[in-house]
Amino acid sequence: MNIGLIGLGRMGNAIAQRLIKAGHQVIGFDYDQSACTALQAMGGISTATIEDVCRQTTLLWLMVPVTAVDEILQALLPHAQIGTIIIDGGNSYYKDSMRRAHECLGYKRDFLDCGTSGGIHGREHGFCLMVGGSTQAYQKIHSLLSAVAAPNGLAHIGVSGTGHYVKMVHNGIEYGLLQAYAEGFQLIKEGSFKDEHLDLAQITDLWNNGSIIRSWILQLSQEIFAHDQNFDTIAGKIEELGTGKWTLEEARQHNIATPVLEESLNRRTWSRQTGGNYATKLVALLRNKFGGHPITKKE
Repeated sequence: MNIGLIGLGRMGNAIAQRLIKAGHQVIGFDYDQSACTALQAMGGISTATIEDVCRQTTLLWLMVPVTAVDEILQALLPHAQIGTIIIDGGNSYYKDSMRRAHECLGYKRDFLDCGTSGGIHGREHGFCLMVGGSTQAYQKIHSLLSAVAAPNGLAHIGVSGTGHYVKMVHNGIEYGLLQAYAEGFQLIKEGSFKDEHLDLAQITDLWNNGSIIRSWILQLSQEIFAHDQNFDTIAGKIEELGTGKWTLEEARQHNIATPVLEESLNRRTWSRQTGGNYATKLVALLRNKFGGHPITKKE
């Protein structure tokens, strides 16, 4: 199957690699020429314009920042062939995805919103894909999506918007989980037994074997602690991309209490204002570990 991939950055490159490995032909576009060169090196085809991509395939996957989705859509819709299926694999706001699906139908194109989780590790292990939109369009490209997904990591969630809605809530949960782990490790590090210098690498490894709180986040924490447990060289500022705030706004709209998420967001704001503490340093390191998000070095 031929697929046009628009946006060949870190995530787009990983998706391209999995598709090519599965035998699909990837026709890519990116404004960054080095990203196009990287696609060619792995066996894909790069094009000079979005119009060139549209001419060569009726399946388009957008892996661009949320702020660029509307601009890219406006550039490609007049050139996309009738019946083209467009996938937005970024972290778009679900109401924007519903609007975009309606706009695409006006052009007789299908639009699938695809929440994509897995970070930089998705390249090797596959991504978790949460897809919203037409059942027919989803079924047409199921084999292609399966090539990108981890085993059992693919599902059609429902109507347009539901894929990005579920991914939004997923990210809100992630905020709370990261904060809970980080607070616990700060307590071990600085609490009653701080002078004993308890080994956090040993503790995280222990917890990952049979404990109730074992998880992938805990595995990544163990890798971090095996390397460093003091974090003296980094600042504790935690950035955010907006999905946590969207989740909080959605909860408030429906009068659903989400105090864990709200406090996690407050701590991130506080970290940027003050430089943070040990817990926020760990959250920043974990975000880098699973998503490649940048870390601020201590001045």
